[in-house]
Amino acid sequence: MTIHKSSAQDKHSASTSKTGTRNTQKAKSGRWLWFWVGMSGVAMVSATAGALLAVSLTSTPLMQANLSPDEAAVFESDRIAGGGLRFSELTRPVNILVMGMSVLPPDSRQVSVDTKELGYLPQVNAFDGLADVMLLIRFEPQQKKIVMLSIPRDTRATVEGYGKRKINSANLVGGPALTATTVSNLLDNVAIDRYIRINVLGVGKLIDALGGVTVYVPKDMKYQDDSQHLYINLKKGEQHLDGDKALQLLRFRHDNKGDIGRIQRQQMVMRALIDQSLNPATLARLPHILNVVQSHLDTNLTLEELLALASFGVRTNRSNMEMLMLPGRFSQKSEFNASYWIPNKDRISNLMVRNFGLESDAPLQVRDPSSLRIAIQDSTDSSRAELRPLIRGLQKAGYNNIHISSPWSIPLQETHIVAQKGDGDSAELIRNTLGFGEVRVESTGTLSSDISIQLGQDWLKNKDLLDEK
Repeated sequence: MTIHKSSAQDKHSASTSKTGTRNTQKAKSGRWLWFWVGMSGVAMVSATAGALLAVSLTSTPLMQANLSPDEAAVFESDRIAGGGLRFSELTRPVNILVMGMSVLPPDSRQVSVDTKELGYLPQVNAFDGLADVMLLIRFEPQQKKIVMLSIPRDTRATVEGYGKRKINSANLVGGPALTATTVSNLLDNVAIDRYIRINVLGVGKLIDALGGVTVYVPKDMKYQDDSQHLYINLKKGEQHLDGDKALQLLRFRHDNKGDIGRIQRQQMVMRALIDQSLNPATLARLPHILNVVQSHLDTNLTLEELLALASFGVRTNRSNMEMLMLPGRFSQKSEFNASYWIPNKDRISNLMVRNFGLESDAPLQVRDPSSLRIAIQDSTDSSRAELRPLIRGLQKAGYNNIHISSPWSIPLQETHIVAQKGDGDSAELIRNTLGFGEVRVESTGTLSSDISIQLGQDWLKNKDLLDEK
């Protein structure tokens, strides 16, 4: 039987034929587009690798410390990146100890400065002072995740050969190897693969090399220390900070939270730098950035390993970057002659199992909602009465331990549901209960909370819906 197509079918067939031709052309042009994108990527990586090779051949080594064989053995010696064409790929989880150094002339055995003539104590380009900032960063290629653990400088820890003291002194008395041993012992014997030390002078240059950073300064900050020529003068509000201004924000700690408040601001600046600077363009500029900060940097990472870490960072989704703080509490005046951050060993163990791959006999479980301490921090100027629908909605879901904390000083468009203690699963359940907001695993919330809900403008659009649930 012969089937005759109608004129409409003929037109549709002709149209389909033309569309098919166009699609074929688009497919071909698409293949060429992806070919050129791929070639551009290869060219960028090749150029970066070549430039890194040039850096390695023409400038001083990145490692500026002389570690003894015993000190070098503290760090894992296994390769962390692939070989051959896979030289820029991480092949296993890696833990990097990062220290930000504040080095004054009396602390340094390497630099001689006539402070009497200067009349003050300047920061010097050395690495043998106090570790003003301490981070343990885990790069997890299988989970495609990066975890940053901030360790307060005043943490009370056992430093081998020196007893109990503030952890920031471990570098002063024993360098990076003793610091790594101290940190590992504190964190349930977690392995530490490599270390990075960068001094204050280098941090400012690094931020300048990255083009500065745009952040919201949470409050007016003013502090003056003539003995170090340290002058901090920042106004509240969103602004673009150069290296010097960013250092002022990073170093300020003269409020009721002391070093813990400074850690929260450091995490805020780190997240802003990650959002603004961690991209392929920055990766291509890595050789230039290294040249700028190299004299202020000491690390046992090779250039190839640095490239592998940077490449992994560029490819990691921002939602898979977690920023935690060592669990603990402030010491009481009656406990010690000095002020300490007292570690909580049980919570440290849970954190290391959950976030750093340590093994445990007991499986991790999502916590009972009724046991979670939830703090509400409002950035929308809502009254307590206006917050009641939120509290009622949480209570209906079984969250009973809720309190309204001090307002969040940074204006937010989107609510942040902050896993203050690193429990991202519980934060995600709260986000599902509310139906809005962004989960963040970081330590910028209320210290006494497990989850801090920092309300943004999206809360105002959703508060009526909570009453209907």
